[in-house]
Amino acid sequence: MATSSNYTNLRDIWYTMIGIPGLEDAHTWISIPICSMYIVAVVGNTLLLFLIFTERSLHEPMYLFLSMLALADIFLSTVTTPKMLAIFWFQEVGISFSSCVSQMFFLHFIFVAESAILLAMAFDRYVAICYPLRYTTILTPSVIGKIGIASIIRSFLICFPLVFLVYRLTYCGRNIIHHSYCEHMGIARLACDNIQVNIYYGVIVALFSTCLDVVLIIISYALILCTVLRIPSQDAQLKALGTCGSHVCVILLFYTPAFFSFFAHRFGGHSIPLHIHILLANLYVVVPPTLNPIIYGVKTKQIQEKFIQVFSLSKKFC
Repeated sequence: MATSSNYTNLRDIWYTMIGIPGLEDAHTWISIPICSMYIVAVVGNTLLLFLIFTERSLHEPMYLFLSMLALADIFLSTVTTPKMLAIFWFQEVGISFSSCVSQMFFLHFIFVAESAILLAMAFDRYVAICYPLRYTTILTPSVIGKIGIASIIRSFLICFPLVFLVYRLTYCGRNIIHHSYCEHMGIARLACDNIQVNIYYGVIVALFSTCLDVVLIIISYALILCTVLRIPSQDAQLKALGTCGSHVCVILLFYTPAFFSFFAHRFGGHSIPLHIHILLANLYVVVPPTLNPIIYGVKTKQIQEKFIQVFSLSKKFC
């Protein structure tokens, strides 16, 4: 590991991630629920993908968007959790600068892409409820594919500059990351340069990706609510709103901890201990991916039926 006051070769930089500062003695215990949720997240979302792609009756816009969400959840948890568990179990705290930046990029890339997918799912519910007769003509497989590609391109264009922003900085000896994974500002704060550009860009990314998506989702559901309230039958109203229940739960699960972390870091000061921030950040990358397939499995009758059908067939073969 280089110890000079000014690194000229970024390949010489190695960081030490200490996991959850202040809770080092509890790392093994903390790792148990995190590992369990990670396994459930990977298995649950993989099963969801299998059901959607093998059952033609699930080849509808809602389920195709759900498959995108499941794929993003698998990547979100896999980018961070294995290294996190390596720190907790084997004290493998070292990570090279290039590996840290790669993890940072994919973490932010998947987060922004998943936010876009949730917006697309809100648009899907808007079209299904407000324009039911034109639902399949508006959201054709071609349109859905273009929305998915647009989400990936937007996320890449937003997040790739983060790589250049951290590579342009000068680093000089500070190599302790008080976290279990690498994220943009965590790397930038270890630099010896002025990081105002990094801070401003981070805020811009939050405003024009996540915050904009949330505003558009709120507008979509406001229009949905206006349409539902004009339906004369109360049973029909409840049925229409019921189709949105799973998506609303997933939205709250995804955005609530993200906004809590964002505002706590900027306005919480020292009132919230650092280990609480880091613990919540660790749970954030495994809890939503774990619960999302469960929420849709419990609340979506078609998925329940297909799961029972597949499970019954597998028992017969066994």
